[in-house]
Amino acid sequence: MTPFSIAGIQMNVSASHENITAMCQKLDILVARFPWVQMAVFSELCAYGPSPYHAQPTGGPAEQLFCEVAAKHGLWLVPGSMFERVGDDIYNTTSVINPSGQVVTRYRKMFPFQPYETGIKPGTEFCVFDVPEIGRFGVSICYDMWFPETTRTLVSMGAECILHPTMTDTIDRDVELPIARANAAINQCYFFDINGVGDCGTGRSIVAGPSGYVIHEASGGEEVIPVEINLSRVRREREVGVRGLGQTLKSFRDRPVEFPVYQRSAESEQYLQSLGPLIKPTRNLHGASPAPEVPAGPAGPAGPAGVMPAGTLPNLV
Repeated sequence: MTPFSIAGIQMNVSASHENITAMCQKLDILVARFPWVQMAVFSELCAYGPSPYHAQPTGGPAEQLFCEVAAKHGLWLVPGSMFERVGDDIYNTTSVINPSGQVVTRYRKMFPFQPYETGIKPGTEFCVFDVPEIGRFGVSICYDMWFPETTRTLVSMGAECILHPTMTDTIDRDVELPIARANAAINQCYFFDINGVGDCGTGRSIVAGPSGYVIHEASGGEEVIPVEINLSRVRREREVGVRGLGQTLKSFRDRPVEFPVYQRSAESEQYLQSLGPLIKPTRNLHGASPAPEVPAGPAGPAGPAGVMPAGTLPNLV
């Protein structure tokens, strides 16, 4: 048994100014209060909020600052996510930084929250990384967990703990909580789903374990969630089953069927194609008069997650 301590940081995230200063202060307090913590995880788009105006190049100044902070405190750091600009494309990207201040990997969100997170390009590569002498971790972001294939793929790549920054400021947070718990149970892994509060979140972060039990569910205010995990518990659950019962990963491995929905054939796609385009509903859809046209900013009328147009917020780094 080798325990490992992870702190989810559920903090106020502003959509009108940078949050990096506050994130650094939270880390200072975290290390002072809980010096045994070995990893910190923030919420999605925590650094600047959800405007692509703040997109930075890969390895930009904000990421460099987070590397310095990780090295200062000697801990693993997942600083939520930020918009990353690569040529004309913008991704929603999270960095994984080791205690020496080095970026060991980056993950680009595979499922932007369409049709609301407009103008953001989806990533195409799964992300796992190893913490030496501890185990393998996987990374996903927010809407990714609504697609069980994402977590199942990470687990099939050996992940024993999923780190999942999210930014849910909408009324479906109560739906996401059982999804997070189900991801943990059906994949026999730890699942850290860390949300923000304020402009960019309703809180209620959740940490679930490989037996499907809720280790902690946060309130709607700021909260630090230090949790000690034991990945030998994951290995035991996968050996003998969830609570000594269902051995889901072995059953999935030994399945007698290849799922036709993944073949993208005319037969498997016929119904899905009948659903129509992926667009925002309008008032007209519900039989009312159509909404007036709103002048579009660079990222469309509302930018990602329905916030103000890109270019309306100052760049503070």
